[in-house]
Amino acid sequence: MTDQDRTERSPWADAVLAATLFAVDPAGIVGIAMRSLPGFARERWLATLKSLLPPDAPVRRLPLHISDSRLLGGLDLAATLRAGRPIAERGILAETDGGVLLVAMAERVSAGTAARLAAVLDNGGVVIERDGIAIDTPTRFGIVALDEGMTDDEQPPTALADRLAFRLNFEGVSAEPPAEDAPTADDVAAARARLAAVTAPDDVIEALCGTALSLGVWSIRAPLLALAVARAHAALAGRSEIAKEDAAVAARLVLAPRATRLPLPPPEEEPPPPDEQQQDDQPPPDGKNEEQQNVEDRPLEDMILEAAKAAIPAGILEQLRLAGRIKPRQPSAGRAGHLQKTKLRGRPAGVRRGEPRSGGARLNVVETLRAAAPWQPLRRRERAMSGQGERSARVEVRKDDFRITRFKQRTETATIFVVDASGSAALHRLAEAKGAVELLLAECYVRRDQVAMVSFRGKAAELLLPPTRSLVRAKRNLAGLPGGGGTPLACGLDLAIALGDQIRRKGQTPFVILLTDGSANIARDGSPGRPKAEEDALASARALRAAGITALLVDTAPHPRPLARKIAAEMDAMYLPLPYADAAAISGAVKAVSPPRESLAG
Repeated sequence: MTDQDRTERSPWADAVLAATLFAVDPAGIVGIAMRSLPGFARERWLATLKSLLPPDAPVRRLPLHISDSRLLGGLDLAATLRAGRPIAERGILAETDGGVLLVAMAERVSAGTAARLAAVLDNGGVVIERDGIAIDTPTRFGIVALDEGMTDDEQPPTALADRLAFRLNFEGVSAEPPAEDAPTADDVAAARARLAAVTAPDDVIEALCGTALSLGVWSIRAPLLALAVARAHAALAGRSEIAKEDAAVAARLVLAPRATRLPLPPPEEEPPPPDEQQQDDQPPPDGKNEEQQNVEDRPLEDMILEAAKAAIPAGILEQLRLAGRIKPRQPSAGRAGHLQKTKLRGRPAGVRRGEPRSGGARLNVVETLRAAAPWQPLRRRERAMSGQGERSARVEVRKDDFRITRFKQRTETATIFVVDASGSAALHRLAEAKGAVELLLAECYVRRDQVAMVSFRGKAAELLLPPTRSLVRAKRNLAGLPGGGGTPLACGLDLAIALGDQIRRKGQTPFVILLTDGSANIARDGSPGRPKAEEDALASARALRAAGITALLVDTAPHPRPLARKIAAEMDAMYLPLPYADAAAISGAVKAVSPPRESLAG
């Protein structure tokens, strides 16, 4: 496929093609990850997909906070209480056998739910043994994960996204009228009937694997999914064997969105000798021109790789390099706050055995009855053997049956800005640093996070602003920040560590943003001297790492300094040199490297 062919295909046409191939083989292709907010284009695409599926194919929606018993199956509480013996119920995954599972808000799916989905997809069925019942139900289905994330940080869990063949982006995509040659439901049904007879040549399999390696796609599932897509495309075209066109489409739709690097250019060949060059100038005996002959003589892997390269957006290499350089260190920490267990607030996180009176914990009535239900026949026999007679209550609940709901929530985050206000910083980038802090303060205000501000200059550091939510007060203190004097970097870090410890004692999560040019020249005791000052700064950086505080160091020097990079390494912090960036660039970079913020249910 040439670049001209790619430009002729709109994102909507590729999305419809993906839906068509998915309808041919939902279980083999596994699924589609679609990044899109609710809107007309998405609903139109979903309607197109449903029209291509078999009429009897079940389509189920996965609730965001679904319980394990409803997801996988378990004890049917009502039927068990009526029958007096354990009765099993089918979960939503078993009910979706042969159909499609719609996962709304896939970016908020918990890691546990994603792991259970992945296990069912890999095993081809649901296998559970608990509550006195055993369930072994084969089920094969496809998944449409609707990613409604607002930022790049919000993504579906890797365990789920890695198993889905297609990755579509509907941002800015408009629905188009159906093409005249668009496949119909009858065409898809015919392709579904031919699918089992489609074979895959060895050279196609090797070419798909080689293309994946050239694009930096390390997951073994990617070429397997690409092979399933190529087989579905061949069946749709009426072929009994995968052709190069089918493999090219699979590489473009499956491998290109997963690319982490651009393939290396081919090595330059030495010019042939003059006598061979004269022979090459002669026309080929079959009458074909040189371009046609080169196209036919090219290896299959090169043609597939060219199709995948044509689908990679422009500028992706720079984005991948930036993402690799500023990858967050701790996804569970940072500005989103640490995850902690609570008794009464936050998101439900399962149940445990316990008594409701312990610390105000909440009794989960349904799970308590579910724990008691399998034991009712035995308890009735125990009462009869002991001569206690029948009880009026239909369900006998004992102390061991009590189940307590567990909750989890993110702690509030306090962002500590540590600003270098020394003479060197004032000469270089203090104005830009102030502008970046103001932009970040506005973002913290929107998230209702607390902010604090520490500055260091002269011979000491001072707390300009204790943790607060007052944006006006923070801006006022920042505007009056003077510049000049030495650079007591160790004092600034020591004060940030002490403030972070106070914040943590309040149940909050500290996050340090250090803006400095890295030219430490004042020691911790206030004495001048660059060697002693640098030694103290490195010791303070190690102390901040030992305190477990997530940090980011923004090097504001005109040219990145080795000491600033070394301090960031000792802090175990993210390092971001911005020699020519303005305030907006600093703010954007800090937001990019900050760990993702998770939205929690009340």
